[in-house]
Amino acid sequence: MAGPSPSPHKARRKTKKTSNGSEVSSVAPSAPSRASPSSRPAYPLAAFLWPARSSVSQWEILPLILMAVGLFRWAAGLWGYSGFQNPPMHGDYEAQRHWMEITTQLPISQWYFHDLEWWGLDYPPLTAYHSWVLGKIGGIINPAWFALHTSRGLDDPILKVFMRATVIVSEYLIYIPAAVIFVRRLSKLQGVNTWNASIALTAILMQPGTILIDHVHFQYNTVMLGLVLASMSSILAGRYMWSCVFFVLALGFKQMALYYAPAMFAYLLGVCIFPRINVPRFLGIAVVTLVAFAVLLLPIFAGAIYDSHRGIDARPDLFGHAAPLPIFTEYSFKLNPQAWFYPIIQQMAQVVHRVFPFARGLFEDKVANFWCALNVIIKLRNYPSELLQRASLLVTLAAITPPCLVIFARPRKDLLPLALATTAWGFFLFSFQVHEKSVLLPLMPMTAILAGNHGLSKNVRAWVGFANLLGCWTMFPLLQRVELRVPYYVLSLLWAYLLGLPPTSFAVYRQDAHPTWAGFATTSLHIIFYFAMALWHLAESFLLPPHGKPDLWVVVNVGIGAVGFGICYLWCLWTLVVESGASDLSKLGKRKAKTL
Repeated sequence: MAGPSPSPHKARRKTKKTSNGSEVSSVAPSAPSRASPSSRPAYPLAAFLWPARSSVSQWEILPLILMAVGLFRWAAGLWGYSGFQNPPMHGDYEAQRHWMEITTQLPISQWYFHDLEWWGLDYPPLTAYHSWVLGKIGGIINPAWFALHTSRGLDDPILKVFMRATVIVSEYLIYIPAAVIFVRRLSKLQGVNTWNASIALTAILMQPGTILIDHVHFQYNTVMLGLVLASMSSILAGRYMWSCVFFVLALGFKQMALYYAPAMFAYLLGVCIFPRINVPRFLGIAVVTLVAFAVLLLPIFAGAIYDSHRGIDARPDLFGHAAPLPIFTEYSFKLNPQAWFYPIIQQMAQVVHRVFPFARGLFEDKVANFWCALNVIIKLRNYPSELLQRASLLVTLAAITPPCLVIFARPRKDLLPLALATTAWGFFLFSFQVHEKSVLLPLMPMTAILAGNHGLSKNVRAWVGFANLLGCWTMFPLLQRVELRVPYYVLSLLWAYLLGLPPTSFAVYRQDAHPTWAGFATTSLHIIFYFAMALWHLAESFLLPPHGKPDLWVVVNVGIGAVGFGICYLWCLWTLVVESGASDLSKLGKRKAKTL
């Protein structure tokens, strides 16, 4: 996307071209000039920010962006939420409220044991601490909101306002500052001007999937995503120790951050080895990571020891009897329940058991990944759980190894978002116990590349837009079950309109000066999927599924989504290989072999 021509007092800079002929402005102009066909905004979001194209500082337009994205978040929260007036279990909203209840009303040693049948706590400790803080604040406003047992299923409208506000405040304290700093550092690293960086930031913050899941359906995913962004941003600044701290906090908030862990580990190991071995850096990263984990777990362990000292049992339902540990059960009899360290072992075993629910099976619901799609053809539930776990592990390792090898051998800061996106796609497609909402993990770093060099080119916008709209589409069955069709249509179509994407516009696929076969293949592939998604919506709305196949449309959604996500994985992997220069090295090696 080209900005206006520079001031006549400076030499004219030629507009850079991307591989598919789309234009990308490389410098922020010092003054606007006459309009010309090449300086017109190519899509609505660029048009909305067009008056700011002559700005030399991101901070001039940033307050307006933050106010606009905040308004959309609050407006989205006016809709219902997961489980609204839907007994007996209600939904994710009740789960989050219940965790505030148990963390503020129970001793810390009982948090991971209390009534596991009613939304038992199954996230790492930082989520529990976050719930405790919010529950304490909410308890000051109205203690009845988090009264033990009697507050279950509460749908007080004032409580809804409080809960919605906690999501926005948490996001504005963690996710949005992290996104702002990340975009600023990446754009500066790659020479992207302030105006394009502002467009990319707005597109990232208006990402429909995160708004739909966190601000409509109800969760706090952006806290974890913000901590990962902070970790990435620290790497861009060369602050590897802080990067480790932020990533440990992300893992401590939601275990799904493990989707990024292999690529993060490979990158940090790579910067310790290339271009020369740096032992102090390696030891510093290792020590800081271990200390961060220790500090994260310290309140749980210290609280358990303190409760045990006061005579508070972590499992009062057993009336003083010791129960086998949920993991390594066969070794439980070797431990003395009266030992001072037993509460630590008990808490650690329970946290691991709750956070990693291997006993639940390969999958619980229909999600657009490889295993659910394969289950349509081969009934995987007929196979032993241990076999499926091993198969999942092997296939996941096969999917994440290539990007990890690339980012290890080429530990470049600008490649990190692509590496994280590729490994996250590998986990989403092939790993164990994947949920529909987990698609937010590969979408976040993939969307973040909009802030990089050529990030707003037609090719990158087309692929990032395709992945995000396909991700929202695969979450439609989840949103439809809780009557959230309208916000789905509004937010996904709004984002497509702002970035000039189908179905609102097909201009992103127009090849202007230098058409290529790759551009033609991208256009054909995407249009086929967009057509399939639109046709699916029509069929789902007006055609009843055949008798005996009530989940037909959901199964079709899973199949189309799994194939589309697999293509997104391949695009991210191929782009990572090309951008890293690994493909050039392989060609060079072949040429040398031929000459020998």
